[in-house]
Amino acid sequence: MHTSQYVHRVVDLTDARHSKIYNLSIDDARARLAANDAAGVRAIDGHFALAAVSGKTVRLARSLGVPMRYFLAKHHDGPILIVAHRIDAIHAYLRANGLADQFHPSYTRMVPAHHITEIELIGCPDPSPTYTRYFEPKRGAFDADPAAIGARYIGALRDEIAKYIASLPAMEPIGVCFSGGIDSGAVLVATYQALLDMGQSPARLKAFTLCVDGRGEDLGQARRFLDALRLG
Repeated sequence: MHTSQYVHRVVDLTDARHSKIYNLSIDDARARLAANDAAGVRAIDGHFALAAVSGKTVRLARSLGVPMRYFLAKHHDGPILIVAHRIDAIHAYLRANGLADQFHPSYTRMVPAHHITEIELIGCPDPSPTYTRYFEPKRGAFDADPAAIGARYIGALRDEIAKYIASLPAMEPIGVCFSGGIDSGAVLVATYQALLDMGQSPARLKAFTLCVDGRGEDLGQARRFLDALRLG
């Protein structure tokens, strides 16, 4: 019969440099998570992967763009919860601490985006987390006008790109992975417009397209896209 135990120790291997938060410090963001403040976590402006400990409760949260996984390791002092961006980082920690025999990639768990994942009592062999969704966009919030919805969508994209540009050194070049399709094209054009709106030189912007041995559909498509906008 297995006995449930509290998490004895949390090992946070996540890198704060992968988080980009614009409206508060990362410590303040973790404090909102530790307090289980779903509205406060929702109000964090940026992208992030955060772990916070409050008493015997561990809370994890991430936005869509930053991966985050966890693994529960058995230890003679009690369970150890290991949190990282990648599976190989978890494995490396276990190997360095003589716990690699417990590891299998399928034993790791992904923290779902846009949820606060709460782990308290640990049951063998897996933790039994609870989830609180902090991002719940409403359906049918706008009129069914594709032009208006598109303007909101691309406008939001441009605003987020402008925030990121503002966080960079003024002369730093900016690269966009660019295939000439609608998705990368929207990012490229929104970045170009954001630079102009901010009074900065669009010469900072560079488009990168994968081309192997001079061949590939993306290269021709990318050139046609830029030529049509006189940006070639």
